[in-house]
Amino acid sequence: QVKSQFESRQNRAYETFKAIVYRTQVVAGINYFIKVQDSDASFVHLRVFEGLPHENQGPSLVSFQTGKTRDDPLTYF
Repeated sequence: QVKSQFESRQNRAYETFKAIVYRTQVVAGINYFIKVQDSDASFVHLRVFEGLPHENQGPSLVSFQTGKTRDDPLTYF
């Protein structure tokens, strides 16, 4: 759901964009930390925030880290 937000910030389109693993953190909503494969050997880490249900807001891309590998740990950033 945040692929278009990521592509907009990176100013390019991605053919491959597959979530590999994720973690959550409960705050005043939920932070999702998602490892995404964006090419054969390249990965990005996304931090996505989804507010509480009564706020009626979809998920939004808060931050990301590029240049990651499959073995890089998915941690808070």
